[in-house]
Amino acid sequence: MNNKYHKMKYIVMLGLFAAGANAADIEAGKAKAAACQGCHGAAGVSSSPLWPSLAGQSAVYIESQLNKFRNGQRENQVMKPLASGLSDTDIQNISAYYASLHGKSAGSSDANLVKLGKDKAAMCLGCHGNNAQGMGMVPKLAGQHPQYLAKQLTDFKKGARKAPQMNALAQSLSEDDIKAVAAYLGSL
Repeated sequence: MNNKYHKMKYIVMLGLFAAGANAADIEAGKAKAAACQGCHGAAGVSSSPLWPSLAGQSAVYIESQLNKFRNGQRENQVMKPLASGLSDTDIQNISAYYASLHGKSAGSSDANLVKLGKDKAAMCLGCHGNNAQGMGMVPKLAGQHPQYLAKQLTDFKKGARKAPQMNALAQSLSEDDIKAVAAYLGSL
């Protein structure tokens, strides 16, 4: 019995060591993310309404998107060459770094639009979380720049960005709906 205990102890310790060996390195991610700061901000909070804030997004989601840019599933002339130069480990480390940061609200300058958007955004919260905080592979929408969100919804509506659920949902939104939903989500 004592021999079985030691074997189990060894297996468990080996498993813990192996799991630690595959853990993402946040500091390495921070260093590698220096190239991302121009668009996504020094602390992952974009100052430009054209680019998303990455602070507080889940690592799983960021990793997924970087892989999609790298392999051409998601098209972007800026992101494709940047992601193409990243290894799997780089992507894991960058993703862990941004997930470790705290986001902040982009806000909105139109209180009436925010109020209109609150009711329309209810359809988003089932997948994106009660506060649009994101969950796993579903991105955090809370606090993103309204212009960025509006562009993404428009791209989903036109089919320029592909995700079956989002493409179908965006079809039901008018241009005014898109602006209102984006204003509300950006205000969170």
